[in-house]
Amino acid sequence: MAEPVYRRRVAVLGTGLMGSPMALRLVEAGHHVTAFNRTAGKTAALEPAGATIAGSIEAAVAGCELVITMLSDDEAVASALEALLAALPAGATMIDMSSVRPDTARAHAARLAARDCFYLDAPVSGGQIGARDGTLSIMVGGDETVFARWSPLLEAMGRPLHVGPVGAGQLAKLANQLLVGVTLAAVAEALLLLRRGGADAGKARQALLGGFAASRVLDVHGQRMLEGQFEPGGHIATQLKDMDNVLTAAGDLDLPCTRIARELFAEAVDQHLGDRDQAAIYLTVAARNARAPS
Repeated sequence: MAEPVYRRRVAVLGTGLMGSPMALRLVEAGHHVTAFNRTAGKTAALEPAGATIAGSIEAAVAGCELVITMLSDDEAVASALEALLAALPAGATMIDMSSVRPDTARAHAARLAARDCFYLDAPVSGGQIGARDGTLSIMVGGDETVFARWSPLLEAMGRPLHVGPVGAGQLAKLANQLLVGVTLAAVAEALLLLRRGGADAGKARQALLGGFAASRVLDVHGQRMLEGQFEPGGHIATQLKDMDNVLTAAGDLDLPCTRIARELFAEAVDQHLGDRDQAAIYLTVAARNARAPS
């Protein structure tokens, strides 16, 4: 990867399934990366690659130009914000690449502005594969000038696109998660229908991928469903959190497909599938039909 014109000093908070490969992309792009994760073992791959590992959030962000958060939910990001505000230099930028509510993003932007710092909300789509390959779709909300400043760095991780003011990135991610969640449920139903009806579900899926029903979910998650491969690239519990956030952001909008899919993901969590890949929603749909999956 080509050396950047200017090497940035970046703190990455949260190096789990997504954060670790994203941080590696920044290291490979030549940036000075300091990483922190509450579970220290999740930073193991970063230090040999050239990142600095910090023992606290305050140590990670001290002296940095940019802090990237890639955390589990609104509460985790809010907790990190409390810690980093004490150490973040004036003029620095926080880019929250976690998936949180749009109102959370706007509240965090206001707090940072009061400290003469900048903020972008930039959630991503593309899963572990996209994080590893640097092909994530990055949906960015915030000031266009701040976006222009950091867009070249974001390009090390994927394809950044400015979609509106603060909170718009999170709203775009919620629209993404609505589509993913509803489609996951639909793919699970379609594959169960094929199997129970006696079709070769694998070949039928190939046929569907050549037509109007083709989607990334049918391609990647459909294959996982057929193979019974549910090791997490994402989590059922995270999908449920996102569906809840969609309904919160929707206010008085009636989103019937979202509500039905949300019920399925809640049922999957009740079945102790929360730490499995989203494709495991197939198991919940199969269980509703009172027979083990074929």
